[in-house]
Amino acid sequence: MRLELTKRADYGIRAVLTLARLADGERLSVRRVAAEQRIPAWFLPAVMRDLVRAGLVEATPGRAGGYRLARPAEGVSVLDIVESVEGDRRRQTCVLRGGPCAATGVCDVHNVFAAAQNDLLGRLASTTVADLIRPS
Repeated sequence: MRLELTKRADYGIRAVLTLARLADGERLSVRRVAAEQRIPAWFLPAVMRDLVRAGLVEATPGRAGGYRLARPAEGVSVLDIVESVEGDRRRQTCVLRGGPCAATGVCDVHNVFAAAQNDLLGRLASTTVADLIRPS
């Protein structure tokens, strides 16, 4: 079973982690974030706009501007980041593709996959950016 992030979510998480490591008052340009995280510089602005729109990142225009977290790292969950760049991606279709979930109720594996999805979402919601950047 494969569990993978989209590129948008991957880049969003890496960008937020980079901003979370900044000193107070420091800002980074999108080019610098892209360079530090090896993210395509042409792609990152769209991800950053989503993060700003969600209230996770603050943007200041101009030569001395840049990006920084809009709230403390303790107040930003991994789920916040993923949903800000991807939207709510909770599974809406049957995992058996075209199985009985679509027409006559739930399939035999529905409950176990629904529970697994809820567990994953719970873990992402309870893990903050501060948890991820804290030294082990």
